[in-house]
Amino acid sequence: MNKHNRADTKRSAKAENILSQINSETKLGDLRKIAKDIKKDHELAMELWSTEAFMPRQLAILIMDKNLLSQELLDQLDQDMQIHSYDERNKLMDWLMANQLAKHKKTIALMEQWENSPSALQRRTFWYYQARLRWTGQTPPNNNADLLSAIEARIAQEEPEVQWAMNFTAGWIGVYDDENRARCIQMGEKTGLYKDEMVSKGCTPNYLPEFIEIEVNKRNQT
Repeated sequence: MNKHNRADTKRSAKAENILSQINSETKLGDLRKIAKDIKKDHELAMELWSTEAFMPRQLAILIMDKNLLSQELLDQLDQDMQIHSYDERNKLMDWLMANQLAKHKKTIALMEQWENSPSALQRRTFWYYQARLRWTGQTPPNNNADLLSAIEARIAQEEPEVQWAMNFTAGWIGVYDDENRARCIQMGEKTGLYKDEMVSKGCTPNYLPEFIEIEVNKRNQT
């Protein structure tokens, strides 16, 4: 199917019905409710994805069949995401990771090979998944020191979306790993990443020394 006319192709009545329920006011909770009714429907997911619109693509991710997510299909989805803005692209990939990729051994194995992927979104996902393993309280593999060495070597040259995920991983290693905490704080001081970033009230800063201090204090109070 030609990419340029993909958004205009004739759609099934089922897809049209779903699309009529989605507009700019639709919230993620609404999409989850629609997805709960549909359950899993990979064909419908691909039809919604082909609209090239952000909200339908978020819904599509929720109803995909994770057993059908091969590296080839993920590369195609990644390429398709490039039409979106920086923020939307990252949100779609993070949503895909949380709702599909992190829930199946086969796709976790794919993500774990993305550290050096040519795709910035896939590299971001590798790092974001490492961070997620730690912040969700799962017992992560004993690879903190190796991850920190890779971050120290490459973070300065990385794309902004990957930098953020690397920094986020270093933050959670610093929170949960006493032995490597000082190393993570020093990394933040050295890179200076996010040092002067304005943060909304109630949000934790991304600057590593502050992030680690705040999150460690939270856990010490409980």
